[in-house]
Amino acid sequence: MRITRGIRLTSHGADCMGRTHEPGGDGNKARVSCLISAQENRWSYTMCLETPAREPSRVLHWAQSSADFVVPLYCFDPRHLLRTQRCGFPKTGPHRLRFLLESVKDLRETLKKKGSTLVVRKGKPEDVVRDLITQLGSVSAVAFHEEATQEELDVEQGLRQVCSQHGVKIQTFWGSTLYHRDDLPFRPIARLPDVYTHFRKAVESEAKVRPTLRMADQLKPLAPGVEEGCIPTMEDLGQKDPVTDPRTAFPCSGGETQALMRLQYYFWDTNLVASYKETRNGLVGMDYSTKFAPWLALGCISPRYVYEQIRNYEKERTANQSTYWVLFELLWRDYFRFVALKYGRRIFSLRGLQSKEVSWKKDLELFNCWKEGKTGVPFVDANMRELAATGFMSNRGRQNVASFLTKDLGLDWRMGAEWFEYLLVDYDVCSNYGNWLYSAGIGNDPRDNRKFNMIKQGLDYDGNGDYVRLWVPELQGIKGADIHTPWALNSAALAQAGVTLGETYPPPVVTAPEWSRHINQRPQGRNPHPRGRTGPAHPPAPHKDRGVDFYFSRKKDAR
Repeated sequence: MRITRGIRLTSHGADCMGRTHEPGGDGNKARVSCLISAQENRWSYTMCLETPAREPSRVLHWAQSSADFVVPLYCFDPRHLLRTQRCGFPKTGPHRLRFLLESVKDLRETLKKKGSTLVVRKGKPEDVVRDLITQLGSVSAVAFHEEATQEELDVEQGLRQVCSQHGVKIQTFWGSTLYHRDDLPFRPIARLPDVYTHFRKAVESEAKVRPTLRMADQLKPLAPGVEEGCIPTMEDLGQKDPVTDPRTAFPCSGGETQALMRLQYYFWDTNLVASYKETRNGLVGMDYSTKFAPWLALGCISPRYVYEQIRNYEKERTANQSTYWVLFELLWRDYFRFVALKYGRRIFSLRGLQSKEVSWKKDLELFNCWKEGKTGVPFVDANMRELAATGFMSNRGRQNVASFLTKDLGLDWRMGAEWFEYLLVDYDVCSNYGNWLYSAGIGNDPRDNRKFNMIKQGLDYDGNGDYVRLWVPELQGIKGADIHTPWALNSAALAQAGVTLGETYPPPVVTAPEWSRHINQRPQGRNPHPRGRTGPAHPPAPHKDRGVDFYFSRKKDAR
């Protein structure tokens, strides 16, 4: 229940709206960015302590006009390397840690080009800030980006106490989301709808996306006497550098530089964004989706910048359902963050947002089969192995493996959420827990007891079995769609494929009754158009997508 912390600078900031609180005040809890400004003829300093899930450009933009020196600061908080509450997994796994280190290095290089640098420390932010306030001696204000979930809020409260003890004012900012919290048509946040569609329609019709800010080409220098410090290595933080698997769908590095290169490629160099809605359910390779999520999670790129680029692309190239759908997905990200604001600790509760009693199991043997990709259900196993090997999994895969854990195995959904927290390179606390609540049927899903059919999903989105064959090589000898149901093959077919159930590959740990009709009707041989790869298996039925229709009618009216 945390999000990895860091600071990043982009030239595509967000709004600069903030709040000021006097020492000892009870303003909104926030994350830290520390402004130190002097009185009268004394020098003033800005110290910016951030998390990569926020957009520090707003803080830095404000600091540039409020201080003589700026101290951008990143703290490697040892609490982020502790264990999860229930299953004891490391809170930050190797893939995300490497991505974070790359992002911090990229940020330091960016700041140096602008006449500043990034100060790096190992330690709790409240302790590091206390030491720097004491060292600099003329601190008058601290600036925060505000957070949504409890562990972050607890850290920020500790920072407030430090500032109060030293007579330091606090300035807070809201960031990370496409739509600013203060611009929502739901005030107070308790009025936020519990259904995404109601939220989406309201914000699309009643709210506006604030423009980004451009960071100055030259930043204020680092405060005198402050050493920048060394960026730790993976080994310094107690982990080994993971080997890059050549099969990965996300072979990218952290940092704003790489994020902007990816956007340039996906939008302007290849026009892939114009077919995003048709390819977004793919499973193999880099190009089936934007892959922006890891950079968004660490704040390496702003959702508002993505929005502006989409609007520019629509003006210069084309506007269609695919360009709209990128914004549609960014709105989901917003929604889960606002849900976290509304419900607080309840997003981590076993009973969820609906306070629903479910007899969840805690069968560790079943859970280990799931997390190790040894359930005997190839589509599930392929996705889980990809996650373990690369730190990434497609959106389609995540929905399926979450449904399988909660609906087919009946396991405590929080076990799956903590496994994702450990491994995902794009882990975001609000999106992760919001999606798991949704999959478990105790969150924001308006449909009761939604359940994915693993066999149908495999046939729809991996019709020829190429994805399963990539990640479950022991089944490579099974041809075509039969790979999704090896237990349904006769002994001769298994022998010919070199598969022995229970030895080379496990029998399924569970079989759902609804699978049978798809086993009996599965296509023979190659499916030429698996959904999510090169297009739907069948032409989609005509329908009205009101969100898309509204978007284009609104754009037309705006011209």
